[in-house]
Amino acid sequence: MPAHGHAASHANAGARRNRLASLHVLLVAVIVLGPLVIYPLARLVVLSLTGPHGGFGLHAYTAFFSNPDTAGVVGTTIAIVFASAAIASTLGVALAALLFFKPFPGAALITRFLELFVAFPSFLVAFTLIFLYGSQGSISIALQRLFHSSTPPLDFLFGVGGIVLAEVVFYAPFVVRPTLASFATIDMRLVEAARSLGANGVMVALRVVAPLAWPGIAAGTILCFLLTLNEFGILLVLGSAHLVTLPVAIYSAATVDLDLPTAAAGAVVMLAMSLSLYALYRSVDRRQAMGAK
Repeated sequence: MPAHGHAASHANAGARRNRLASLHVLLVAVIVLGPLVIYPLARLVVLSLTGPHGGFGLHAYTAFFSNPDTAGVVGTTIAIVFASAAIASTLGVALAALLFFKPFPGAALITRFLELFVAFPSFLVAFTLIFLYGSQGSISIALQRLFHSSTPPLDFLFGVGGIVLAEVVFYAPFVVRPTLASFATIDMRLVEAARSLGANGVMVALRVVAPLAWPGIAAGTILCFLLTLNEFGILLVLGSAHLVTLPVAIYSAATVDLDLPTAAAGAVVMLAMSLSLYALYRSVDRRQAMGAK
């Protein structure tokens, strides 16, 4: 057989394998993702577009956005997300820098613990803080006895302060791992060269480490924002009746008010916000992977 015949045969075989692989992916999408992801999301969108008398309409979205409490709920949600994610990201990057550039005895153990910590459900952190800082928590009781106070000296847990603290504690480890991975790609000879030229620690961090590691830091930060936006367990445990966020408002509309279309409209709005953050995260993560190569 001529050489061009062999090439054509290999090309046809490759095309068949690609078509077969595409068919397998489509089957997996239909069989697995269809009933578990695609159908529920489609039903959510359809429900949000259901009018009060059946049929399609934007009544649910109108009710959601015209509600005078919606602006306050969204504002509270954004404020908590920005406060929690910003502090958690800063703490996570600082901890990752300490573990990587200033290793100490037990640093490897702390790194493994942080990896294990992300497997815990978030509401356990909320309950742990209650056992420590609640009115009957061990630290609150100890401080009350120390200062001979008739009331617990700590009264911040069930509100914005407690939610931000719990989310910072829980989500800071999510920033540590991608930041450590980004630090590992840095050519340490550049760091040593900067130090030999007289650059102090701050200059090395700002002018050498940060420009090289920013994709990993940005990916971890965006992931932290995405996770805190979708947080529900901590909000349900530590939130109060006067502190309503978007996930809690959606939950209340569905289970208390039994207004499923309005709840679905709020969920679609939140889904759009989450998908936007996820798309940004994937873009930055892809750039980090390309830089690592």
